[in-house]
Amino acid sequence: MLAIRVGLVDTTGEVDNQEMAAVAAALNVQVTRDLPQYWPVNASVAYLPDHRVIPQGVWPVQIVKSLPPGEGGFHMTRHNQPYAKVIYTPGSHEWTLDASHETIEMLVDPNGNRLQTSTSIEIHGDEIRDGTGRFEYLVEACDPCETDDSSYQIDGIRVSDFITPHFYDPHPTPGVRYSFNGTITRPRQILKGGYISWTDPVTSEMQQILWVDPDQPPQLRNLGPATTGSLRLYIEAHTHALVREKRARPSEAVRARHAAYRETVLANGRVRAKHYT
Repeated sequence: MLAIRVGLVDTTGEVDNQEMAAVAAALNVQVTRDLPQYWPVNASVAYLPDHRVIPQGVWPVQIVKSLPPGEGGFHMTRHNQPYAKVIYTPGSHEWTLDASHETIEMLVDPNGNRLQTSTSIEIHGDEIRDGTGRFEYLVEACDPCETDDSSYQIDGIRVSDFITPHFYDPHPTPGVRYSFNGTITRPRQILKGGYISWTDPVTSEMQQILWVDPDQPPQLRNLGPATTGSLRLYIEAHTHALVREKRARPSEAVRARHAAYRETVLANGRVRAKHYT
């Protein structure tokens, strides 16, 4: 399998070079150590210091100040090559989660059209349960566990949890992981803050269960026929803004704790660097 090269690049001019390099290194660990344990992915991530130069064969993940209305993080070039855009959030680790999220989903499904058949799901009050039919789910590896609480750290950098292929198993099995971090505990479980999309087997239109507001019950949404671009492009155009609007922001205490942990990692690295001089 040919290796995929992902490049993390800052287009805002606001992210410290050291932070960019640290995030790229953490994402590289995630896609070389964690992701291949469950998905057949052969990839690497590197920091690109100049956003005006994207080497041939590299899929960029661009850090941007904003996105136009109706535009999500996933994109395709006119030659159908995938790339991603992530909104920078100063003073928060939110953008590193988004960069991890977009990188993983781009690697698991580069074309944004991968469907997986599994048992249908239904909303019953405040719960999501299995139904009696079958759905073709759009494989978006981070959406069902898109919550800050389900994330984990690599060298002080927050990265996204992601589902495993067992997420689509017909029944739960003891000892099986349904997401890498273990926050999803059964097939087709959607955490509060997450969502999942599929094609309606009767109409072939896109439907979705969206649970981005943890204080409200999950919602069933009919999105209509996907008429332009890939399925993922279509889904993100209808969902990305809602997810960002309702996403719970970490408290000042949580942000301070994350910053302190990261500073400890950097301090240890500075001490260790002296061993090589």
